[in-house]
Amino acid sequence: MADDPRKLTLYVQSKKAVTTFYRSPAQTTASAGSGVAPPITAAPTGVGDAAAVADQAVYFLSDDQARCVALVEEVAARRGYHVEVVDIEKAGRLERLIAEHLRGVQTFPVLITAGGTRIEGLASFNPERLAEIMPTELKSVRAFSYLKVRGGDLDRIRRLLETFNEVKELHFLTGDWDMLVVLEFASGDSNKRRVLDFVTDRVRGIPEVLDTSTVVPEYTVTKFPIQ
Repeated sequence: MADDPRKLTLYVQSKKAVTTFYRSPAQTTASAGSGVAPPITAAPTGVGDAAAVADQAVYFLSDDQARCVALVEEVAARRGYHVEVVDIEKAGRLERLIAEHLRGVQTFPVLITAGGTRIEGLASFNPERLAEIMPTELKSVRAFSYLKVRGGDLDRIRRLLETFNEVKELHFLTGDWDMLVVLEFASGDSNKRRVLDFVTDRVRGIPEVLDTSTVVPEYTVTKFPIQ
C-alpha cells in the first residue's frame, strides 16, 4: 500500500448469516442454467456437513457500514483514489491478530491511507473528513481578488457581487483592502486573462469598487469536498 499514495484500505466487520436452511453448492450449480430454483432442505447436522456449511457461510454488512463503504467509494472515485475493502470476518485469524493497521481499533469500519492516517467508527465517515484525508487537484480554476470599495451601502455591494456565478465567497476585511472575493471558473473555459477580464469588466464595473488586486494560482490542491 505504501507504494501507491492514492490507495486506501477500508476494513469492515460483517456478520455471519444465521439460517435453518441449507442449499448445497451442487444444487445451486445444477439450477443455474435451468432458471428453476433448487429445493431447500433442512440444514445438515453431521460434522462433515457442518464444515461444508461453514465454507459456504454467508456474510452481510449492517446498513450503517454498507453506507460508509458506498460513501468512501464515491468520494475516492471523484478524487482519483483506489479503495480496497477488507472484511475482517473473512480474513484469516492469524492475519487479523498481526495486522499492524488494526492495533487498538475499537470500532469498525476503519479507513487507512497509504501514509497511515486513519479514521475509525461510523461517526467519522462524512464527506468533509474523507475529503480531508484524500486531498486532490482542483479541477476548476480559482482566483482571489482584493477589493477597495467606496464607503456606503456594503449590503448593496454584497448583493451585486452575489449575482455573479463566478463569485463563490465574500470576506470583509480591515486594513488596506476592504473585501476578499473568491472566484471560480470551469477549468476548460478559463485562463489567467479571462479571470482578469472578468475582474476588470464585471467586478470593477460596480461603481463603488475603486481598485482591485487579483491572484490566480498556478496550481491548486484542495481538501474541501468537491461536486
